[in-house]
Amino acid sequence: MSSGSRRPDVCVVGAGPVGLTTALGLAAAGIGVTVLESAPDIAASSRALVHQSHTLEGFARLRVLDAVLRAGTPLRARDFVVRRTGERIRHPTPDLRTGSAPAYNLILRQDELSRILLRQLLRFPAAEVKFGCAVDTVRQNSASVRVGYTHKEGRGQLEARWAVGADGARSTVRKSLGVEFEGFTWPERFVATDIRYDFAAHDYADANFVIDPDDGAIIVRIDAGKLWRVAWTESAALPEKTLPRRLAEFFARNLPGPRPRHYELVAHAPYRAHQRTAERFRVGRVLLAGDAAHVTNPTGGMGLTAGLHDAFPLGEALAAVLLGRCGEDVLDRYAEAGRAAFLTRFSPLATDLKRLVFDTRDPARLAEALAPLRRLAADEELRRSRAAALRSVLPLSLLDDGQAAGRLRPDLGTAAADLLEPQGSTGHHSGPQERQTAP
Repeated sequence: MSSGSRRPDVCVVGAGPVGLTTALGLAAAGIGVTVLESAPDIAASSRALVHQSHTLEGFARLRVLDAVLRAGTPLRARDFVVRRTGERIRHPTPDLRTGSAPAYNLILRQDELSRILLRQLLRFPAAEVKFGCAVDTVRQNSASVRVGYTHKEGRGQLEARWAVGADGARSTVRKSLGVEFEGFTWPERFVATDIRYDFAAHDYADANFVIDPDDGAIIVRIDAGKLWRVAWTESAALPEKTLPRRLAEFFARNLPGPRPRHYELVAHAPYRAHQRTAERFRVGRVLLAGDAAHVTNPTGGMGLTAGLHDAFPLGEALAAVLLGRCGEDVLDRYAEAGRAAFLTRFSPLATDLKRLVFDTRDPARLAEALAPLRRLAADEELRRSRAAALRSVLPLSLLDDGQAAGRLRPDLGTAAADLLEPQGSTGHHSGPQERQTAP
């Protein structure tokens, strides 16, 4: 999908949702942008699923919300389930409807979102996407960035005024810049499965956190039918070749309903999860976004959420710089605010939720964590205020245009769990302290 060779204003590396969202923000402002993607097409994988209501506001600003809503399924409630007691704590989505976006969270497969963004992006004549181009070098000077890549016909090079690395956790762009990826790798292996099973018939909410130190799980609806994501952790010492047997054993123990339990295993993937962030999100004329800038464990769906909240303000801010509407300092603000948001909100929340769901063995700690969850379940106004507070601290714009100041709200502190449940789930979110090799 290419309009031919040319010199764009911006080269975006990576055609996932973050790269395409950034490119769309640029193209909508009239900026020439080329996206380079190593894969031959959009990867057919569900991966991330849930999009927060405040994220939908970003899609509204890019004028793709209608297509996103048509493709997705509303997430009306989430449950915290204590497996050993059977207690189910339900949090219905609070009513926070705005003029631009619905109140609810949305379930939409990552690949379907990427296709929507791609179709919209290619409507702009100044935008192009080149698949099958594996970037291997990034060099810059005071005026431009040169991005080298290989493709089926040999080598190529693209020169642009700016570049954005949105090429995932193993980012070539980040490594070319010499930027450290600070943090740790979780000791457990995560296992993600997509299965067809009627969880709704057993009163499961659209999203469920099953709390248990041995059989904790995240269970999320994928579509309006019976396709669900079920994910859990296991010892990384277990051999991957025997995983199919353990899948069957896990479902035998944990699927609700009478035996025999008939389900269809559609897909499964074992992987290691990380809590890492780049030491810098900007180096000269190159900026990092999404998993190239930060990665988190999947509990709570904070990975893509954090990435999209990079992309929304970055595309707009970089376009404003190129159009001469503001100085380059707005890009420093992006880099500082994005890194701080991940470290003080997204990563702590995902870490606290992971510890609650999979690691809480002490009954006293569990009781402490469940108390605020029960209060939230019983108090819709409290749920509304928490969700509204989250919206207020995740700016969709970095420009001083009345939309947002683009700076962190110091009055809201650093505890993401005060904005998103659970509050005080495990007491800390520092995670394992060993430093391991970055992805």
